[in-house]
Amino acid sequence: QVPLVESGGGLVQTGGSLRLSCAASGIIFSINAMGWYRQASGKQRELVAEITRGGSTNYADSVKGRFTISRDNAKNMVYLQMNGLKPDDTAVYYCNANLVVPFKANYWGQGTQVTVSS
Repeated sequence: QVPLVESGGGLVQTGGSLRLSCAASGIIFSINAMGWYRQASGKQRELVAEITRGGSTNYADSVKGRFTISRDNAKNMVYLQMNGLKPDDTAVYYCNANLVVPFKANYWGQGTQVTVSS
């Protein structure tokens, strides 16, 4: 069973928008940081955006000003609003949840495909 489930991917044209959602309902412990990573075909997985429980955010330079990450701690949800999409954004996007207490752990979703056509 996958503890994180992503949704919201799809096919859009250049300049379009998508909103990705990640449900961490399968994780019953407090989540420290949550983030979005992506992996394009033939490339390494890279950090797109992350957000701490307190709301601090960090973005990859390539998406600054276009993507916005947010989370709902009560619902254990994290979102990624993607605007001004480019073909280079095409990748499988993965949700990540990091736990520190009561034990250290990292959870990953199975990914959702985002394809941006020119």
